[in-house]
Amino acid sequence: MAEGEDLQTFTSIMDALVRISVSGHGGGGGADGGPPGPGRRGNAAGTGGEGDALEGWAGSGPAPRLTDGSLCPADPHPRLAPTGFGTYPGRKRGAVHPQTVSFPCPACQRDVDLGERGLGSLFRNLTLERVVERYRQTINISAAIMCQFCKPPQLEATKGCTECKSSFCNECFKLYHPWGTQKAQHEPTPPTLTFRPKGLMCPEHKEEVTHYCKTCQRLVCQLCRVRRTHTSHKITPVLSAYQALREKLTKSLAYILSSQDTVQTQIAELEETVKHTEVNGSQAKEEVSQLIQGLCAMLEEKRATLLQAIEECQQERLASLHGQIREHQAMLENSGMVGYAQEVLKETDHPCFVQAAKQLHNRILRATDSLQSFRPAANASFSHFQLDVSRELKLLTDLAFIRAPEAPVIDTQRTYTYDQIFLCWRLPQHSPPAWHYTVEFRKTDAKAKGLKLWQRREEVRGTCALVEYLDTDSVYVLRVKGYNKAGFGDYSEDIYLHTPPAPVLNFFLDNRWGFNRDRLAISKDQRAVRSVPGIPMLFAAERLMTSCHLSIDLVIGDVAITQGKSYWACCVDPSSYLVKVGVGLESKLQEWFQVPQDVVSPRYDPDSGHDSGAEDTTVEAPPPYAFLTIGMGKILLSHGSALTSRDPNGCTVPLPPRIGICLDYEQGKVSFYDAVSFRELWECGVDCSGPVCPAFCFIGGGALHLQELVANKQERKVTIGNFAKLD
Repeated sequence: MAEGEDLQTFTSIMDALVRISVSGHGGGGGADGGPPGPGRRGNAAGTGGEGDALEGWAGSGPAPRLTDGSLCPADPHPRLAPTGFGTYPGRKRGAVHPQTVSFPCPACQRDVDLGERGLGSLFRNLTLERVVERYRQTINISAAIMCQFCKPPQLEATKGCTECKSSFCNECFKLYHPWGTQKAQHEPTPPTLTFRPKGLMCPEHKEEVTHYCKTCQRLVCQLCRVRRTHTSHKITPVLSAYQALREKLTKSLAYILSSQDTVQTQIAELEETVKHTEVNGSQAKEEVSQLIQGLCAMLEEKRATLLQAIEECQQERLASLHGQIREHQAMLENSGMVGYAQEVLKETDHPCFVQAAKQLHNRILRATDSLQSFRPAANASFSHFQLDVSRELKLLTDLAFIRAPEAPVIDTQRTYTYDQIFLCWRLPQHSPPAWHYTVEFRKTDAKAKGLKLWQRREEVRGTCALVEYLDTDSVYVLRVKGYNKAGFGDYSEDIYLHTPPAPVLNFFLDNRWGFNRDRLAISKDQRAVRSVPGIPMLFAAERLMTSCHLSIDLVIGDVAITQGKSYWACCVDPSSYLVKVGVGLESKLQEWFQVPQDVVSPRYDPDSGHDSGAEDTTVEAPPPYAFLTIGMGKILLSHGSALTSRDPNGCTVPLPPRIGICLDYEQGKVSFYDAVSFRELWECGVDCSGPVCPAFCFIGGGALHLQELVANKQERKVTIGNFAKLD
């Protein structure tokens, strides 16, 4: 290694170590932000204090300087700057404040106030001193160390004494350390220019540090431990702090050393990013310059057009005014027209006079009219040529770089899940517009160890999207972000949506047979039905005073379920008097069509909340049909048994926006859900020995409609009874 390279390496290491030591408020020896280290030789006696501390600044940055004690605003090193000035031995109370020492922080170059004691309040960074000394010896920066006590010519020192803080040759060492004296017990060390104490000493109490305060992040001695400033602080022995920090440092260093390839790759990536930044920055400057030049060119073209319009109008007005001036000048006494008229009046030949005066008289009349109704032929004002540039000035004032769209807001009122997910969103009010959006979604699985990858729908136009091919009975998380010329904006907040517990069943309400057309009206699209009691209800009202005899109207779906699991949803009008939604055996429902049921039928228990169809509740066979009872904006829940309580608050829940029904044909079970949150409301068994149909009952006025599929389905053939229909 060349000497120049050694010097450069030594300087860089010194600078890095000083920065680590000062910026970290510690250092290898646990120094509290102290920068001292060897770099130049102190006094011959090697005295401690500020003289030794100042050695660390030679060749490693600006030396500490004296100040008047003022602190730099926003001082990033408050722990080094005392908040007040107390008293200490050797200073009288009320004496003039002495000058304090401050130094520029290597990281931010702000002045750090060291307080009244200056560098004497800092720990010596013995670790930094040892590192520097090793490098000095390695690259042979300094000359041979000479004995400090030899008379000229001096001999090369062979030993050093930490207690005496001096270097000796063999003879001088024996001379100054005679046998039988206390100095004879001094332990010789290799010669050096800087003598360090055996251990790190507390700068305040001159005691060897034995503990480490985790709260203050500072080494302390035994006297520091008992001080009030460290009350309730976490203090551990130096050995424990040493082992913990050494283990952390070893692991961190091992990770860095094992990641050298990664570091090189990242450096290459950063260098490539620097190149792209320079190129893209120049390109952006060029684009902005071209756009501004284009605006200037357009303004210049517009200026020329507007000035041309003003010039043409001005010339036209001037021509009119000059013509009017000529007409008025002709009316002057010495003008040609007046003189000619005077000469014509002298004509005595009648025919000649008539011939000449006829045209002249017309000119005189026009001049007379112009004189009597005088108005300038043109307006001198050009006020209608004024420009209103307030809007343009505002646009130019607001001219700024394009901002990416803000995070979209998911519209939870319009977003829903049925056979697919229909996701809607909007941008905040003052957000820049988006050209298109990216929708991301993934399935959440609590059992999976890792998160699944996001699936994307790119370049979605508009503010809604359809997410297809989903798993049933699963939770999906979705998010959206916008894009424009400035790039992608932030993601919206994640929204979690639950898919139905089974495949969605697509069916219509059967409008051909079985239902009472006098009391039920089915919509043209066969997706909604309304109960219109009319005259029959008036007749029934006469019997309400003596009995509870109201007819139950039934309408079923046009599809029969014979296998698997199926799910569908419907919305019930909250003002409905009494509506029942559920399923039933096709054969039993057909019997019901033939024999209209009423509320006093033994099949219906007005206290049970649900019509199970069972004649005897003790029979274990599942009922042929099961319904969820809804009325007056509430759902009546029986939890599988007849209600014995008349308290409406204990057995009802609010009606959700949509009711979901899930039929498990193989299990013979039907479940009712809140179709928005997919919270299960009620579950019961049902007889699935034959085809099962969706069914809806009405007692009194009411309405419901089936939930529309998110997307159109292909045609399919469904059957119910002996009828077939092409959907």
